[in-house]
Amino acid sequence: MQYKAKEIKKGIKIHEIKTEKFKTNLIAVFLSMKLTRENVTKNSLISAILRRGSKNMPTQVQISQELEEMYGAGFDCGLDKTGDNHILKFYLESINDNFLPQKGENMLKTSIEKLLEIIFNPFLENGVFKEEYLQQEKENIKRIIDGKADNKARYAFERCIEEMYKDKPYGLYKFGYIEDLEKITSQDLYNYYQKMILECKIDIFVSGNIDRATEIVEQNENIQKLVEREPKYVINKLEQKQKTQENEIIDKMDVTQGKLVLGLDLLLNNEEQKYDAIVYNAILGGSANSKMFQEVREKASLAYTASSSYIKYKSNIFIKCGIEINNYEKAMQIIRKQLEDMKNGIFTDEDIENAKKGIISGIKSVDDEQDTEISYFFGQELTNEKISLDDYMKKIQKVKREDILKVANSVNINTVYFLRDNQTAKEDK
Repeated sequence: MQYKAKEIKKGIKIHEIKTEKFKTNLIAVFLSMKLTRENVTKNSLISAILRRGSKNMPTQVQISQELEEMYGAGFDCGLDKTGDNHILKFYLESINDNFLPQKGENMLKTSIEKLLEIIFNPFLENGVFKEEYLQQEKENIKRIIDGKADNKARYAFERCIEEMYKDKPYGLYKFGYIEDLEKITSQDLYNYYQKMILECKIDIFVSGNIDRATEIVEQNENIQKLVEREPKYVINKLEQKQKTQENEIIDKMDVTQGKLVLGLDLLLNNEEQKYDAIVYNAILGGSANSKMFQEVREKASLAYTASSSYIKYKSNIFIKCGIEINNYEKAMQIIRKQLEDMKNGIFTDEDIENAKKGIISGIKSVDDEQDTEISYFFGQELTNEKISLDDYMKKIQKVKREDILKVANSVNINTVYFLRDNQTAKEDK
């Protein structure tokens, strides 16, 4: 696998990942901008509307027909919240030219052109986004927002973040808000789209056994129309945290299983500690050998699920458990004990080695999937920090017990969020 990147215009980059591992090419375009309450709902709508049609493929049916003629190429798009950035993501996967039944076709060029057209040359009616498409996508997004409580575990996690980052960008829901949705007109949205395309950071990734990808992108008429920009996005660096008082939030809903989420702040002071935190999290709750899984789920049988995840962009760890509702206090006691045990160094060298093996296994598998590979390099683009997979593994291997202890002793519980049933067995706090 060979990776190279080139800034073709200020704020616009093409990334080539040359690999012979796959029979397909994957093209991905990411539009990155600051996450704000003013624009989060508009971004959600734009992502949905662009997939409805382009100037030369004005309906989803026509897009599907074009993809079918490209030997069943696949198209998808979505939204991401990465640190304090909102990312619009577009993908097109197609067969590599070397595997085409007829020689002479240039599927790579066709695929790049189709995807760039969908993003940068949308279908318009009377100079704005089509009203019918807008109203339909408003209804679709409204259903997504209304249905966010359907997945209770995900809802509890989102609510914990919302409470931790109240009135801050990271606390925003990536699909936006119904009250903002209702105010947006076709003209408003198209005006915003034009401004966003002028200001956002644009990253174009092409992965596969590829030739001339950069040249194809540079010569594309939709790219040539784009202007240089000072992209308005946030470079994701280590977030400095201050110790805060623990906050408990209890929500009630019609649930049969309690959802417990603890939001932890890591009070770290240098970028290299991110690697220490990755190992710390793996020991705490990042694997089946972790303390959370073994102590809370297996030994105490207090949880159906028990794990933790590290959000390096925000210097947070989130502990997530699905528990019997009346086990709340017991579960909290055992979780607090695991955090204290980590601070006191009550973990073995074997725990450290197992954690490292699991992490390194995950790093080695990055190039097993084209989209995972692209995500890895895009993550580096947002941090402005370039590190090869080999160097990444070396940094994990170098983590020592004392490094893990420093992370453990920097941990501060910011928010305890518990989603429980509507019964009043436990007094409200």
